[in-house]
Amino acid sequence: MSRIGNKPVVIPAGVTVSQNGNDITVKGPKGELTRAFSPNITLNISESEVTLARPNDEKENRALHGTMRANLNNMVVGVSEGFEKALELIGVGYRAQLQGAKLVLNVGYSHPVEFATPEGITVEVPSNTQIIVKGSNKEVVGEFAANIRGVRPPEPYKGKGIRYVGEYVRRKEGKTGK
Repeated sequence: MSRIGNKPVVIPAGVTVSQNGNDITVKGPKGELTRAFSPNITLNISESEVTLARPNDEKENRALHGTMRANLNNMVVGVSEGFEKALELIGVGYRAQLQGAKLVLNVGYSHPVEFATPEGITVEVPSNTQIIVKGSNKEVVGEFAANIRGVRPPEPYKGKGIRYVGEYVRRKEGKTGK
């Protein structure tokens, strides 16, 4: 029994959900998202909520039921409120800056690392050691933030690197002499 799949997705004011075959489109103040859903799961769209139902209790349908409900809820939240990931740079000389639509990172390499901002994503650099990634699509925001973090992940000895705000880095003790 899927507890997540049985919960209805509440549609806030200003958001519309429409279905065209297997494609679900969610429109809101922060943008528009479209995703192809499985034909096995049926959607019942009303004015204020969407409920999902599966035809039987086969393993594949049970797995898709909760996943599709979570994806639809993320789409609704994304177009109404949006998603945000904050990163911080820790290290001497580590800095970030925006040059037009490009994010340029100086994180200890012999060259600056440049990232082109994907469509639908906005990047803010409030200070030269903070990066904020915002957007309506949770997957794209998370993937772009993970790609930025992957340039220089935090290392366990000094804690230098790029990390999410609030991320705990387990520190190790260095070598000790006799």
